[in-house]
Formats: sequence, C-alpha cells, structure tokens
Amino acid sequence: MELLNVNIPSWSDMAHWLPEAVLCLTFLAALIGDLVVRGKRPVVPMIISVIGLLLAGFYTIQGLGGSAHSIMGDLMVVDGMAAFFRLLFIFTGLVTVLFAFTSEEIMGKGRENKGEFFALTVMMTAAMCVMAEARDLLMLFLSMEGVGLISYVMAGYMRSSLRSTEASLKYVLFGAVSSGIMLYGLSLLFGMTGQMSFVGIRAGLLGGSVDGFGLLVAVILVFVGMSYKVAAVPFHFWCPDVYEGAPTPVAALFSVGPKAAGFALMIRFFYTTLAIGPDAAASSSLVAQINWPLLIAVISAVTMTYGNLVALRQENVKRLLAYSSIAHVGYLLMGFVLLSEAGLVAILFYLLVYTLMNLGAFFYVTAMNNHIKSEDLRDYRGIGFRAPWAGAMMVIFLASLTGVPPFAGFIGKFYLFAAAMDKELYWLVAVAGLNSVIGLYYYFKVVRAIFLVKLDENDDRTPLKLHWLQYVVMALLAIPTLGLGLFFGQATEMAETAIKLLNVGM
Repeated sequence: MELLNVNIPSWSDMAHWLPEAVLCLTFLAALIGDLVVRGKRPVVPMIISVIGLLLAGFYTIQGLGGSAHSIMGDLMVVDGMAAFFRLLFIFTGLVTVLFAFTSEEIMGKGRENKGEFFALTVMMTAAMCVMAEARDLLMLFLSMEGVGLISYVMAGYMRSSLRSTEASLKYVLFGAVSSGIMLYGLSLLFGMTGQMSFVGIRAGLLGGSVDGFGLLVAVILVFVGMSYKVAAVPFHFWCPDVYEGAPTPVAALFSVGPKAAGFALMIRFFYTTLAIGPDAAASSSLVAQINWPLLIAVISAVTMTYGNLVALRQENVKRLLAYSSIAHVGYLLMGFVLLSEAGLVAILFYLLVYTLMNLGAFFYVTAMNNHIKSEDLRDYRGIGFRAPWAGAMMVIFLASLTGVPPFAGFIGKFYLFAAAMDKELYWLVAVAGLNSVIGLYYYFKVVRAIFLVKLDENDDRTPLKLHWLQYVVMALLAIPTLGLGLFFGQATEMAETAIKLLNVGM
C-alpha cells in the first residue's frame, strides 16, 4: 500500500459517497425484489430502481456547493464536476428505466429476466459516477472496466436475437483490445513517474526526468482507450453495429451515458496531468513537445466528418443515430483541444444538451418499434400523422441535434465554436460548420419521412396508441431541449461552477 501511496478508506468517506452507496444498495435490492416475485412482476424491480435513483439524486443535490473531498484512500475526488456528472448520469438512468418499462424489446412476452435490466441500469449509473470521480490510475481502469462489463451484458440482453448477440460479442472484442492498449499506456506512465495518482504523475512529469518520446507514446495509448469509450474515429467501429443490435433503450443509454463518462474521465485525467492552471495546456517544455492539441483537433475534424458523411447513406434510423452520435463526439472534442476553461464549460453544457436530445430521439425510435416492429426509414412514412404529439417532439430532438435555433443544440454548438475561435482554430470551426450543414440533410430526411411524405392508398393510417409513460418521458426531454435554447443562462452558470470547482492540486 505504501508503494502505491494509497491510504486506507475510512467510514467518514461514505458521507461524501452517499449517492453511489444508494445506487449500489438499490442494485442489490432490485435483484432481491426480482427474485422474490420470481420475475413475474418486473414492476417491482422497476419501482425499486426508480426510488433508488431519485434518492441518489436527492443526496447529490443536498451535497451541491460543498468543497472538494478526496475519498476512498485518495482514489477518488468529489468536487463540482463530479456533482455535475452525478446529476447527469442519474437523470439518464432514471429516464432509461422509465422508458424501458414500456419497451417491447425489454418487456415483451417472450423476454426473460426482465427485472435484471433495471438493476443493471442502476449499477451502470453508479459505475459512470465513479468514472467521473477517479483521480488515480487504478480507479480509472477499474471504473472503465465496470462500465464496460455491464455494457457487454446489456448489449446482448435479447438472448434469442442473433443481432443482439452479435452486438455483444463485437463490443466484448473491441473492449478487450482497447482496454489492453490503455492499460499498457497507464503502465508506462507509472513506470516513468512511479506514481499512480494524477497529481503525482503531473509532479513526476514536471520533474524533467521523463523522456519526451516515451511520454508521447504513453499519452497516445491512454487516449486510444478513452477514444474507444467515446467512439471517436478511428476507434468507432463497434458503435454502429452495437447500437443497431442492442435493444433500443440500451442503445439510447450507450449513446449518452458511457460517452459522457468517457469525457468526464478525459477532462479529469488530461486536465490534471498535462494542464497547470485554467488555460495552460503545455506549461512545461516536456509537455509542449507532445503537441497533442493538434492531434486532438485533427481527430475532432475527422470524427465529425466521417460520422456525418456515413450517416447520409443510412436507411436504418438507429444506425443513422449511431453515426450521428459519432459526429457529435467530434464536436465535443473541439472544446477539449486546449483544455481551456471556456472549452471545458462548453463540453459540459453540450453534454447536458446532447443527453436530452439524443435520448429523446432514441426513445422515439423505441416507441415506434413497439408498433411497426421496424427501424427502417421507409417504414416511417407518414407515421407522424398516426402519433402527432410524439412526431412533433421527434422534430424538436432532430432540429436540436442539427443545431437549428432556437433549440438547445444551437446554443451548445455556439459555445463549442466560440471556444475554438477564441484559440484561433478557425479551420476547425469551418470544418464543424460545414458538417452541421451535412447533418441538416440527414436529420431532416427523417423529418420528411415522418411528416412530409405523401401516403399511398395501401399505407396504414391507424392511429398509434403510445403508452402514457412514453409521452411523459419524451416531454421531460423535449421541454428542456426547447427551453435551454431560450433560457440557457442558469445551465451555463452550473457548468461554469462545476469547472471552477474542479479540484486539480488536491
């Protein structure tokens, strides 16, 4: 323990880790509840999960505004940024649980182990929270593997579906390779500095005794592992197939939760180890040798361009949204390029907006899949007239994903573009602007199919009766998607506070 410079955790740490503790207990309670009712009444583990997530959210809100605390033997830190991501992940888990309860893919008559889905969602929420709090190489790796292992199970949740099983297998293979690559990079960092904590690694790097080329290799290997988690090009190959094969509520969760957790981990790791102060991404001559901002800028441009261009050709709505999510990772990386305070605030705000609009789009696909049993764009012809309120909310989500004013996506992109302009990355802003135009085409291709295509005489015109809970959850996502486009000041202040309270030197 002394070699790793790890202190033994104390019970006082639990006072600052209550949300995660509640989520872990909720996971166990949901499993026990499912066993008691023998899987015949999945409403029991669903209600337990909802109560646990609400209670975890309550404790998170109660702890807002407090000072940073290093807990669990200095393996994790609870600060402003951790609180921001806690709320984001708990909200994501809550709406996923509620909507999955109405999904035929999860709750269909032929499905097994229905209650376990809700327990797994709660456990993934806890694991993502830990990812946002990690400040040590050991916890970094364990938290990423925790999210990964749960993801593999959830991707293959429909065991009788060959497509779902294939998605899970691909996820496992890509995940194992990326984990091995990242672990090698982490071992290099530990070998160079003799430290496991992010702060200790930074001190070792600034000592001047580390080889520049060796550091470059280590940073690239670590970045590869994290890029896999957020599905940045060229580490995105698993994403479209997994999203298409997994149950749609699971794809919705994957498109938001692990991506946001990956960015939280990237911010904390790179901001702590390679950036000193709010605007100094290369404060030592050693770190300056890497020129990693240029590397990330290129990856950002390639990611958004590839995602948008391939999305143009998609006729499966889930696959289209999968490539769309890859493109949005490219936009998010714009704010990550120089680790400036403005860039990090833009990332947090955009992650909040992206969570709302992307979950909403995937949930609409879930609701439609219950009735038409298809995700093909040609089967969406005129479906908006059969469920007009749901169709109207889908238009809001797609317009926001495009970045059209006055929706929240426009404000999110504005902040990202402004942060890049502030650092004189004009070429990157130009690329992002062109990609936004490309996105306008394929997003509104879906809108056209829903509302603007003339129906044939043989087309079904029967109104679709959606579950009331589906309308409630989509409204919970659509209203702030529209509202944050008009009243975004408070959300921006929350992101700014989270970054200002990001504890680096602790």
